[in-house]
Amino acid sequence: MSQPSADGAARYAGGVALVAGGSGGIGGAICKVLAEGGADIALTYNSNLDGAMAAADAVRAAGRRAEVAQVDLSDQQQVADWVARSAEQFGGVHTAVYAAGPYLDMRFISQLEPTLFRDKVGLDIFGCYHLIHAALPHLRKARGAVVAISTPAVRRYAVKDILSAAPKAAIETIVRGVAAEEGRFGVRANCVGSGVLLDGMYDALVAKGDFTDRFLEATKDILALKRLGRASEVADAVGFLASDRASYITGQSLMVDGGFAL
Repeated sequence: MSQPSADGAARYAGGVALVAGGSGGIGGAICKVLAEGGADIALTYNSNLDGAMAAADAVRAAGRRAEVAQVDLSDQQQVADWVARSAEQFGGVHTAVYAAGPYLDMRFISQLEPTLFRDKVGLDIFGCYHLIHAALPHLRKARGAVVAISTPAVRRYAVKDILSAAPKAAIETIVRGVAAEEGRFGVRANCVGSGVLLDGMYDALVAKGDFTDRFLEATKDILALKRLGRASEVADAVGFLASDRASYITGQSLMVDGGFAL
């Protein structure tokens, strides 16, 4: 095993970074950052083929290989097959990033049907779990890294944001469990909490009326930095935690939220 390098080149030299949800705003930015750090990328999409191809183009523009696959992350076998296929194509897996997630309706708990809660929460939790479970044997060989996107709402609850906070709380617990159990194999696992961004689901949330002008102004007012974030800022944090520069960091959640969760 090579010693950790400053830029992660030693670990990235063999294998691939898996990015589940690489077609989204955050996922695409993560693909670009990891590729610029020297990683080849295998990314998934559900329905956003255009976003997936744009992410792959950015990876190739950085001089790295990219493979795109349509994967239903709620399907355990589909995820396992994709991970195994990617490991075979690239000679292993050194990084697994969970950047996927369903559209999140902003509703009061009293107005949220149990079936919708079950479906949305289950999709997010099991999507992440399926990825990590399938990737762990490969990550052990590479002494690799897991990074999952979370939310600052697990620290400071935002009204009508239960569909984000609830599954991400479970995902953070899964990631801490991986950190505790897999550290003996050299595997690290961390989360990055994404605050309110001007990318990703922003346009859809505005279009559906979940993000109103009043909501956005109130959000900016409570942020220490008084502005909304960008997907690139979340991606930079993921890139750091996935790299060997973070070789002694595991089981942590880094909030990239402008100070929302203070």
